[in-house]
Amino acid sequence: MTRSAPRGRRPAVPRDPYGLMPTGSAVAPILALVGLLVAAVLTVSLLNGQLPFVTSSGGGGGGDGAGPGATPAPSNVVVVPKDPRADVPGSIVYAKQGSLWIQSGTEVRQLTTSGADSSDAMPAWTADGNWIYFIRTTSERALALNENGRQVWYTLTYPTLMRVDPAGGEPERIVSGKYGKAGRNWFYWLRQPTPNPKDPEQLAVLSDQPDPSKSDVVLQFFDVGTKKYTRATGAKEVAPLGHQDPAWHPRGTVLLYVKNDRDGRRGAPSIWRYDPAKDRSAQLTGPGYLAPSYSPDGKYVSATKTTPFGTDIVILDAATGGEVLRVTNDGASWSPAWSPRGDAIAYLHLSGQIVDLRMTTLDGTGANVAVKESIDLTEVSGLDGTSRPSWHIPADQLPPPSPEPSPSAASPSPSP
Repeated sequence: MTRSAPRGRRPAVPRDPYGLMPTGSAVAPILALVGLLVAAVLTVSLLNGQLPFVTSSGGGGGGDGAGPGATPAPSNVVVVPKDPRADVPGSIVYAKQGSLWIQSGTEVRQLTTSGADSSDAMPAWTADGNWIYFIRTTSERALALNENGRQVWYTLTYPTLMRVDPAGGEPERIVSGKYGKAGRNWFYWLRQPTPNPKDPEQLAVLSDQPDPSKSDVVLQFFDVGTKKYTRATGAKEVAPLGHQDPAWHPRGTVLLYVKNDRDGRRGAPSIWRYDPAKDRSAQLTGPGYLAPSYSPDGKYVSATKTTPFGTDIVILDAATGGEVLRVTNDGASWSPAWSPRGDAIAYLHLSGQIVDLRMTTLDGTGANVAVKESIDLTEVSGLDGTSRPSWHIPADQLPPPSPEPSPSAASPSPSP
């Protein structure tokens, strides 16, 4: 998660991981903004233990994950061959080297193509399967005023909210984070678009708009039709660390988010529940949990658990936050996506220095659920470790929905 430092006591930024620095002479206003705004996205991800030893190429796309002595990942995604267990229902979308890919059964196809100055990441299906929303990061030359009032060129890297038809075609631009202010071209962050299951044009997003100099990257809502943002003012925050990982309840009534925090030098992320109708939030877990994903019935939550030994996938009780099942114990698994059928969880997994997609099938229900088996869905593919996968199964391939509970049972009202 991107964060802004406390006002007036920001430490010097030793490097420029996002291409924000000017290419020519020093630019005082831009340096001031960099000092005010940039404490990089990966900083908090690593602080939280979300990405153990994962490397990634520029612009938000996934790198090949290969280090010294490691096998380089191919340019395409490799689905595990001749394994009928990998023939999963529906389609899972994920990112690799700045492009989006869709895996359906044992077949995979490239959905978007990144350009020399752009990359795509953070894909998310709408519940109806009509769209996949994602973030496209673009770099371009831009002008700004230096301390003498003269215009100079620098490299501007900014996000754009996009969507694409899963069948293919040209992606549609929804809104850009680039804007101009006081003679400068600048941007605000846009991250992790998450469509509401009941309203595919209402997105939960993470942003510091409209003015990054006065905000951290926090939970907001974006209306695709009106292009308007609404800030979740009741979502608790520890400034300047902000939020990450929004996840809607299947009924679209509440959503989970991660409140970033730290304990000394270590990250201490926790999962919170937010009620948009009441603009109130309540803590679901203690520190050490992030990347939540609701089960289809809304009763359970899969999440990433961070420990001194790495990250693993767990299942939590959605009402109490208590741990029901440890799905993995390898210290190298994160970013779970629950199957819409409820019988499996897909997640990112680190093998050596290469990120791939793995799936664990589940046996039993409720508190009696157990791990059935775990299989690899891709091999040596170098997926983007910072983009969680998203899983969609058409409604006609799903079991009949359970009866709709009362509002109090569907979405327990959080208390401060």
